[in-house]
Amino acid sequence: MPHVTTDPVRIPVPGGKVINEHVGQVATSTSAVSVAHMLAPSGWEEPFQTPEFDEITVVVRGSLHVDCDGQRYEVSAGQSIITKAGERVQYSAGPLGAEYVAICLPAYTPETAHREGS
Repeated sequence: MPHVTTDPVRIPVPGGKVINEHVGQVATSTSAVSVAHMLAPSGWEEPFQTPEFDEITVVVRGSLHVDCDGQRYEVSAGQSIITKAGERVQYSAGPLGAEYVAICLPAYTPETAHREGS
């Protein structure tokens, strides 16, 4: 049966980034996939992580810098990037910030992200 998500769950994070989870562990108790709408201000960056999930990131506005296994990728509005479980990755917002959608398979959890320094 279809389910309309009318109120995504806002997940607090430091640095001014906003995460609105539509599907996932927090919003719908779904473990197979998570879908979140993100807003990141210019200058935002997260710590490196080596997640246990694949992540598909679709940039809607602005750009993201994605550092993965020693290489930097610039992902602009209208583009996407897929990172695989086990890759060491860091996301940061471009000079105009970034609006993007992240889809994680299986669903994101803080424990399976394996963020450095956490």
